[in-house]
Amino acid sequence: MEAKVRPAIARKKAELLAGGPVRIPSDFRLPFFPSRSTAGPGAGSTSIVFSFGNTRAKKPISRESGEFELVEKEGQLSLFRGGKEFIKRIELVPTLLHAPFQAFVNIDHACIYGCRFCSSPRLGQDITKNLTDDKILQMVEDASKKEGFESVALTSAVAQSPELTIRRMVGLVARIRDAIPDVPIGVEPYATRPDEIDSLKEAGADEIKLNIESFDRDIFEKVCPERDYDLILHSINHACETFGRNRVCSNIIFGLGETDENVLEGTAVLGNMGSVATLRALRRSEHNIASLEEALGPLKPASAERMLFLAKEQKKIFRRYDLSPLLFKTMCHRCLGCDLVPFIDV
Repeated sequence: MEAKVRPAIARKKAELLAGGPVRIPSDFRLPFFPSRSTAGPGAGSTSIVFSFGNTRAKKPISRESGEFELVEKEGQLSLFRGGKEFIKRIELVPTLLHAPFQAFVNIDHACIYGCRFCSSPRLGQDITKNLTDDKILQMVEDASKKEGFESVALTSAVAQSPELTIRRMVGLVARIRDAIPDVPIGVEPYATRPDEIDSLKEAGADEIKLNIESFDRDIFEKVCPERDYDLILHSINHACETFGRNRVCSNIIFGLGETDENVLEGTAVLGNMGSVATLRALRRSEHNIASLEEALGPLKPASAERMLFLAKEQKKIFRRYDLSPLLFKTMCHRCLGCDLVPFIDV
């Protein structure tokens, strides 16, 4: 299967993802509220999803400054960079909750683990929502009544223990399944036992994301010192047996000092299990960069060229193991906003 976007568009998306924020003119009125993320690469930032050339990119926005600039002329929106037109025609895509077409909810941002790349635990209480289960269910039900709604996804930091977080997520999945019986549901937990993965499936989850974060064991131990590398790999393998092939995915972050060979080896190892790797360029922010460089030393930002190379090689690995991110109905592969997605972008 060939990509759904032209190579020139894929390069524009890579450059956009690798670059800085988008400046929104002070007199431009957004047609909907922007996304204020408490999880994921953009945690702590205010973002908009831009659609162009059959793909999408989610970018932080600013009214003061930015590497890119939104320009409106004769009712048409474009993106400029350095005073020159960068993307001629773009559209702004609303997010139902965090992502287009999805109610993607972060159950809790507080975390007992000190993963150095993660911004969520470092956010202030003014940004986070302190959501109750009843409130989350109401948010999902409200989103399900809006135009474009397709699926539900739940993620969470580990506020007290993995066991309690899983138990809460299981309860929410069951309540959502009861309220909206046919909706696809994806979950992104930190599981420590096989029965926790089984319980999410039994509650009604269709897809699961268990993040290895870095396939370089030395880097993993420096950035996630309180988590268990081998346990995560065993969890992914068990999830593939429980949920099935093309129903399990896992983040591999690049830009932490690892080699391309290591990233692609990880993609192949996961692929052999039946899991789709999500290759994600490190999102550097004021919330995480000091902690990261304290552990790893100076870090070179991931370039557009590296994003494109890894995505093209990732596509070859997916073909080898008969995997495709296009089969996912929830979470990051359905959103498209933060990564180059094989069979869509490359």
